[in-house]
Amino acid sequence: MRSCGVLMHITSLPSPCGVGTLGREAYKFVDFLKKSGQTYWQILPVGPTGFGDSPYQSYSAFAGNPLLIDLDMLVEEGLISSDDKDLELLRKKESFADYGQLFSFKRILLEKAYHTFKESADRIKSADFREFCRKNSKWLDDYALFMTLKYEFGQKMWTLWEDGYRLRDKAVLEKYSSEHTDDIECWKFMQYKFIRQYKALKKYANKKGIKIYGDMPIYVSMDSSDIWASPEMFMLDSDRRPVKVAGCPPDDFSPTGQLWGNPLYDWDYMEKTGYKWWISRVKYSAKLFDLTRIDHFRGFESFYAIPADDKTAENGEWLKGPSMKLFRAIKAALGDVALVAEDLGFLTEDVKQMLKEAGYPGMNVLEFGFGGDDSGYLPHNYNKNSVVYIGTHDNQTALGWYLSCDGKTKKRIRKYLGLSKGASDREIVRELIRTAYMSVSDICVIQMQDILCLDDCARMNIPSTIGGGNWAWRMKSGECTPELAKYLKKLAKTYYR
Repeated sequence: MRSCGVLMHITSLPSPCGVGTLGREAYKFVDFLKKSGQTYWQILPVGPTGFGDSPYQSYSAFAGNPLLIDLDMLVEEGLISSDDKDLELLRKKESFADYGQLFSFKRILLEKAYHTFKESADRIKSADFREFCRKNSKWLDDYALFMTLKYEFGQKMWTLWEDGYRLRDKAVLEKYSSEHTDDIECWKFMQYKFIRQYKALKKYANKKGIKIYGDMPIYVSMDSSDIWASPEMFMLDSDRRPVKVAGCPPDDFSPTGQLWGNPLYDWDYMEKTGYKWWISRVKYSAKLFDLTRIDHFRGFESFYAIPADDKTAENGEWLKGPSMKLFRAIKAALGDVALVAEDLGFLTEDVKQMLKEAGYPGMNVLEFGFGGDDSGYLPHNYNKNSVVYIGTHDNQTALGWYLSCDGKTKKRIRKYLGLSKGASDREIVRELIRTAYMSVSDICVIQMQDILCLDDCARMNIPSTIGGGNWAWRMKSGECTPELAKYLKKLAKTYYR
């Protein structure tokens, strides 16, 4: 069934506290999507972010980002005072993009909320919290202890902790846990409030006919509770240091390749355990999202492994991944799960065969289609079982991309779109959106920045870079106008989405 949606991460919502949250503006955005005739709200990974603020480098593959917790909702619950001076201070940071420093402010308020919650006599909510902790204990216990220790050691990577903690000496961890019960419980409370707020928003969206389209990074961060707690699942040496790390080989866009630095999975170990960790991860994701994009799908067929001490990705090698063995195991355990494969870039015949056998929709990016040849990324070459974008969070905005093209490429774009040389920037972007909508792809998703016709100042991320405005773009309050909703709804109706 043909459908359409909008890509915008929760952090990009307007908010008086420096970052978008799961609060009032999120509900207003759902209402906007409903009025616009949309089916999907695509968001980026919702895990807790670390250095660099990237949602693809999270402290946990399962936890939610406490930054997304809405404080006004906690005020309504009576967990925070409306005239709290720390809350007033935080509300002055509306355009604050330093998420690390921002969380330092927010953590103070979340700790106050936890202590109020702990001291309250509400037995029903207390029982609900305990039940949440019990159901999620497999990952929550490790995550909460990991985060408590991380602050104990000045937020250093766990690889720099004292050996008893770094190597998870049982006696050392038990002693520490018994002495820091309250701190550990506070981190669990943050997860509890995140998931309760998130599920309430998702329930509201689903009731309005809006599905949440989430994102799952293929790799986990080295500085994560997953690797600290289960080092046997990864390619680490006896001292728990990475042997090889993830990335991409050199190409025309990156002469030295992309060095991501994530530890690689020990797929032999994963297979021996029946891929139970991956099954748990996909199962949890299916509860959070109505549809999940798996990032870097080709890495399951074969993955690029770079020596851990290298400074560039030039000396890596391709190693075989689990391919269909993993996806057969997932299907056997969970049945048909709604997944999308991020299959961008150079794909071998083996990768294409894996995608065909798995049956998941792939991705088409319109910006990739105008290199001069009859590209597979041009709409007349798409197949129905796919999701079409003009660009994703890793690409330039539609306007920024067009303005950066040389004269010959711009001419090629205008010719394909049926526009004259005198077409305005707005006409170019609107025609790119229309072209994506009219394509045969079953799902069409457009970035909010492109709907607003913004240039590269609104770009979400430049891959393989840190800082420079990455992950910081915020939509201004009031930009989701009735006129914009009417425009999108007309597109959806015209092209039967």
